[in-house]
Amino acid sequence: MTTQTPSKPAREPGLITQAITGFGQGLIDVVSTLGGIITMGLAVFRWSVRRPYRLANLFGQLDFVGVGSIFIVSLTGTFTGMVFALQTSTAFQLFDAESLVGPTVALTLTRELAAVFSALMVTMRAGSAMCTELGTMRVTEQVDALETMAVNPVQYLLVPRVLAGLFMVPALTMLFNTTGMGGAYVVAVGGLGISPGTFLSRTQQWLAPEDIFQGLLKGAVFGLAVSLICCFKGFNASGGAKGVGQATTEAMVASALSIFILDFILGVLFF
Repeated sequence: MTTQTPSKPAREPGLITQAITGFGQGLIDVVSTLGGIITMGLAVFRWSVRRPYRLANLFGQLDFVGVGSIFIVSLTGTFTGMVFALQTSTAFQLFDAESLVGPTVALTLTRELAAVFSALMVTMRAGSAMCTELGTMRVTEQVDALETMAVNPVQYLLVPRVLAGLFMVPALTMLFNTTGMGGAYVVAVGGLGISPGTFLSRTQQWLAPEDIFQGLLKGAVFGLAVSLICCFKGFNASGGAKGVGQATTEAMVASALSIFILDFILGVLFF
């Protein structure tokens, strides 16, 4: 009489295997998402130069992204300039170099902070709304209805939003520069007793047009990246209300990360 040996249970994958699998799957998702965003960007560029030009949609998005963000960007810029002037003056007092507060704040705002913070404000306010609106239209089949009526959804929905991000974030960056320097002037001259002439002359001495141009170019790149990411996540949302919420969360995280990554890359190129 033969006896059967009991079969051994299947071994569960180890922690290292799970970690490698998770890393590989995450890398595949990132590459797939990046490819989808680039493909959507090319489609948006192609449809932006084709008739009919939907100027009403474009101006509506320019108003929503740009004009609607004036208050939050101005408020953020003012207090950023005030805080930065206060902190830098504390450090410069150790070396009797308070006259450098103005140019230090100006260079930091124009090169880095204005573009980054403006793009973040647009991401939180307008980008989330873009993603949620497009995601809702996708899960409720409104996008399919546009295709049924022979209206291209990329041209009708995405082109105005992407162009609004591309054009308005640099404008908001310039507004951030203005309000930030105004806040720094109030703190430096009114609170710290720095001479107004010294503040303005030193700023004019050290600030160059290339510094402002660098910030505006960064703002354009950030605005394009944020609008493309938010539109891509919302346009491809699925799974009802829960899926729209998840897409919006992913869009906010990806947009913030892309701003900082692109800021470093552009900073290296401009260095």
